[in-house]
Order: sequence, then structure tokens, then C-alpha cells
Amino acid sequence: MASRHHLSRWALALLACLLASALPVDAQPSLRSSFPGRRIGGATRGECSSRLIAHLVPADSVFASGSTRLLAVLQGPTANPRPVQLTFSPAGEPAAGASSSLMLPASGLGLVLFRQPPAQQPVRWESLYQCEQSPSQPSDDPLAFVSSASPPAISLLLATNSSEFQPLQSVLQQLARSCGGSVSRELVASRFGLADVIKADWPEQLPVRCLN
Repeated sequence: MASRHHLSRWALALLACLLASALPVDAQPSLRSSFPGRRIGGATRGECSSRLIAHLVPADSVFASGSTRLLAVLQGPTANPRPVQLTFSPAGEPAAGASSSLMLPASGLGLVLFRQPPAQQPVRWESLYQCEQSPSQPSDDPLAFVSSASPPAISLLLATNSSEFQPLQSVLQQLARSCGGSVSRELVASRFGLADVIKADWPEQLPVRCLN
């Protein structure tokens, strides 16, 4: 009897180990704590590369879009809009899955809402303006590369949902109801903690654009 009891305990322990190893990567705290998130992209030099682009996600740049898969970016003002490249790649091993991408058309100041491509694992989301090197840029300028390349906005999108993300998911759904219209600048600044980047000289109402 003692031997059978010992065997049962061993079997339960083995089952627990197997279940733990089968958990999705996003359930492991190490990925979330070590992810180099940066929800606000852009450099400090160059008309295109210095333009604000921000993921509308929590301040730690970790989010789960839930069943709606709704995401959004905030684009700052500019006189020369450029397209935005959105890239979604596996957050774990590169061989764990294929990357996908979306291209947002060039647009001015405002919000752009879209659907995250389906994913069964944590995803690294990057957003970057498609800037072009200026022909007039001196080739001997050591900072010339900054005018055509800048740090992207980077976020970790979890594959499993959590109640902690429901408030922002609800805000995104609220924004989606304003597609083709506009929303208050203060609403975006307060709900997403972006008061330090949404400037006072911005329009009081921000346009909302949605991809089909």
C-alpha cells in the first residue's frame, strides 16, 4: 500500500511538471519582466524619424488585445505624413512562428485602430515610420542615419487574456465607436497616461481612423 501511495504521488508530481512545461510562454513571468518594451517610438532628429508614434497600451508596454484583437497607435503632428510599418513576430524563439506585418497608410495627427493578426503565443509588436533618406543629407554627417531610421515603438502582446487589461480594452472599444470622427485629446492623454507627450498645442479633438 505504501508503495502504491508513493507511486501515486510520483505520478501527480510528473503530471504537474508536464502541465507547467505546456503553459504558454506569456504565463511565465520571466518573459514579461525582461521584455525591452518601449511604447513610444521616434528619435530626436529628422522631420520623419522624430515624429511621435505611440502604442495605446499600458505604460510597461505589455498588453493583451483579448477576443476583439483591437489595437491602436497614436501619431503625432507632421507636415509630411509617412506610412507606418507594423510588424508582429514571435516574442520567444524566432523559429517558434512566422512574422506578419501591416502597413498603415500615411496620415496626419490622430489615432489609428486595427485588428491584431491572430496569434497563439506572445508577440513582439513594433511600429516604425517608413522614412526615406533625404538626398540633400551630407554623406559625411555621422548622424545622417538618424534621418532615415529611428527606434520603433515596441510592445509585448500576450496570447492569454487577463482582467488587468479589460479597462484599456474597453477604452479601445469606445474609441472604435468613433471611427471616422474624433475623440477628446484629454481622454486619450488620461486613459493611456500620455499627458507628457500629448502637447497643449495639439487640437482638442483627435481624429480616429480605423482599418477595415
